[in-house]
Amino acid sequence: MKYACIAALASIVGAHACHAQEGVDKTKATAFDARMFGGPLSQKTYACFVRRYDASHLAQHPKQKVSAMKLLVTAEDAPEDKTVNYSFRLGFKYRHRAGNFDSSGYCNHIVAENTGGEIRLGCGVDCEGGGIEVALKDDKSALIRLERIRIWERDKPDDDASNDLVAGADDKIFRVDRADLHECSELVTDRKELAALRHK
Repeated sequence: MKYACIAALASIVGAHACHAQEGVDKTKATAFDARMFGGPLSQKTYACFVRRYDASHLAQHPKQKVSAMKLLVTAEDAPEDKTVNYSFRLGFKYRHRAGNFDSSGYCNHIVAENTGGEIRLGCGVDCEGGGIEVALKDDKSALIRLERIRIWERDKPDDDASNDLVAGADDKIFRVDRADLHECSELVTDRKELAALRHK
């Protein structure tokens, strides 16, 4: 499913009114990238964010379905297109369901009108698979906002295993904390990319 078709990037943003890439101030976008990736971009740059929700947090959020979440954001310079391509991989565990679940797609800078022009990454899954918005809480943490995103079991990335994670009362916004890149290595399926990630 996730390789079967390519959807328009305009469909990536769900809940919040935003302007797409062309309306984004390039200086602000560059500053956002420097914060997101911890410095200037190279040919391929990664940022990893992780959160394992402890018993206290889950007790305070009894309707939260997710017990752990990892986010890997990639920026890849494409000199032939004179642009930078952004993508994401999301991995998480359910609170009351066994297995590892993933999602992935492409991103663009967006301007969130409901927060005074804050720049975020708007990320979408192909074939109208929903998506996420990624904002920076501070230099050490990111906020993932979602309404709906297509997911699949890590060992069964096909049509039969795909499903949706839908935001509930306690699953709309997730804070994830910056981590070493090796923490996100399980999200990478390409061997060459995995080797590059491990050498960062």
